Amino acid sequence: MRIAVAAQGADADAALDPRFGRAAFLVVHDTETGTFEAVANTVNLQAAQGAGIQTAAAVVNTGCTALIAGHCGPKAFAALHSAGIVVYSCDAGTVRQAVEALAAGQLKPLGQADRESHW
Repeated sequence: MRIAVAAQGADADAALDPRFGRAAFLVVHDTETGTFEAVANTVNLQAAQGAGIQTAAAVVNTGCTALIAGHCGPKAFAALHSAGIVVYSCDAGTVRQAVEALAAGQLKPLGQADRESHW
């Protein structure tokens, strides 16, 4: 399984980013190999609009089936949900802690967006 995590940095010890669409990086964890790899999200950091949808497309392109983020807005959630990606909200400190929380069954999937647009 591949899990994308919205992060402020490019490794497993980076802080979780509370804003999905404008996260600096998506850190992808492969549960089969135990590896982490970073995908820069710089193009969406200063986007006037559409950052959530574009970042959702980036998650789809990584082949991930799950996403962990601090929060997720309605347009991004709809794009992720339609692609079959399960979205989890988490307030863990780091990417590694978020992945561990998911593995331990401590995170519940979101049924809908948990933030309004452009927060």
